[in-house]
Amino acid sequence: MHQASSRPFRGGSWRFVALGLLALAGATAAAEQAAEPATALRRDGGLFTAEYQSVKVPGDRPIDLIGAHLYHRLGEGLYVGAGFYAPLVQGEYGGFVAADLGLHARRPLWGRWFGVAGLSAGGGGGGRDVEHSKRLSGSGGFAKGYAGLVYDFGDFSAGATVARLKFRHALIDSSQLNLMLEVPFTYLTGPYAAQGQRLSVEDDARVAQEGGESLLTLGLDNYHQQSPRGSNRSTVRLADLQFARFFSADHYWFASLGMGYAGLPLYNQLLGGLGWRVRLSPGVAVYAQLGVGSGGYAPDVIDTHSGLLVYPKLAAEVMVTRDLGLGFTAGAMTAPTGSSRNLTLGLNLTRHLRAGGGHEAAGPATLQGLRLSVLHETEFRLRYREVDRPALQMIGLQLDLPLGPRAYVPLQASGAYTAYLGYPGYAEILGGLGLQTRLETGERWQAFAQALVGANVHGRTVKGSAGLRWLLDERLALNASLGRLAARSRGGGRFEANHVSLGLDYRFSVPTR
Repeated sequence: MHQASSRPFRGGSWRFVALGLLALAGATAAAEQAAEPATALRRDGGLFTAEYQSVKVPGDRPIDLIGAHLYHRLGEGLYVGAGFYAPLVQGEYGGFVAADLGLHARRPLWGRWFGVAGLSAGGGGGGRDVEHSKRLSGSGGFAKGYAGLVYDFGDFSAGATVARLKFRHALIDSSQLNLMLEVPFTYLTGPYAAQGQRLSVEDDARVAQEGGESLLTLGLDNYHQQSPRGSNRSTVRLADLQFARFFSADHYWFASLGMGYAGLPLYNQLLGGLGWRVRLSPGVAVYAQLGVGSGGYAPDVIDTHSGLLVYPKLAAEVMVTRDLGLGFTAGAMTAPTGSSRNLTLGLNLTRHLRAGGGHEAAGPATLQGLRLSVLHETEFRLRYREVDRPALQMIGLQLDLPLGPRAYVPLQASGAYTAYLGYPGYAEILGGLGLQTRLETGERWQAFAQALVGANVHGRTVKGSAGLRWLLDERLALNASLGRLAARSRGGGRFEANHVSLGLDYRFSVPTR
């Protein structure tokens, strides 16, 4: 194996790439938002991209990766966002997953043809077994660059790029054709400080005409394996976060991310698909949805083979309040290219975000605050089984759902771009409760503290932190925090670490009824 000094992407360089993306995103967005009105709704733009590429692996079958990214528009033709890559049908790579943060640019060339280019950095890993994952994806950190052409069909653009994908100290180091689909979208947002306020008559009329219904669901699922052939035969317990958007009164598309917290910690899956709602009464509904995607752990542990998953699921929902529903779920998760077959049972909580002016409208719309943070985290003074380990470098995302001016619900997912115990793929998924000082008009500093529970690669995890937030403007803020994390493996091994986090907050509100 080559020494780190002979590689173009050393650990420190990757840290600078990640922090540089945060700084560039913040500076560009701040310049764009300097003249934002204090109270009015504004139209923001975004871009969803789907990609497909087959990546050469020396001495092995190619790994085909499907990618999905969500971008926020910073300025004309420039976007910043995050996304995931996962395998589908080639080779035995089930459970491989990678996440990144990046910039995407598009410029008109001639007619309906556009030039596109992008650069991203992130972390991930996976393979047939733990030793293979080390060879395939090295320390877990990767960078990707691409450039190419797309044709604008009106509602979407499609084309191809030449992409370069490189994992540090790894077999994945390849240039290949990358098929790309772009779908632009817009949405109405208001100032974060206006959360809870009613819209003006004019803005309410805009929302009634343009708004729709979305669902944000946090679920706990139990996968009961049927005649498993992998080494793991436990019931896999996982938490998943799903976003759904209705495109008609009772039909919706959805995307979800799930990670194991017990039975097989950090089993992962990424799914997308379509669903249908049947209303039995004003407070009771049944949902049926079909998801297709990728997931697993390692094929020798749970046999999803190439990674392709198909997941039909039913849910019965009872409304606890007008906007919060409790659901009971059942389904069947299968891996068509592998032997994994699972019957599933679960519970979920769904927040209904309604904005349109249909028959369910309950008076004028109000603004619901949201805070999305991009984080760079370092876990240091790390010990596992009473042995000191090297520090971990991670990139994370956190979504905060305010409960009022002093409390919020944080949902956090982080992945390492450096190796842990010599292997790639360390990750955390957590949720909990946060407290913060109340911000008065004109104040820029805010103190906060949060307690999170969830899972890392060893199992159940507890993470606490406290820090400060500095407001740059109405939409953007910087945050810094210090804390402590602890976890315990099934074998009794104890994981402990301090952590420091630096991040960029994007604060906004969305109209709901």
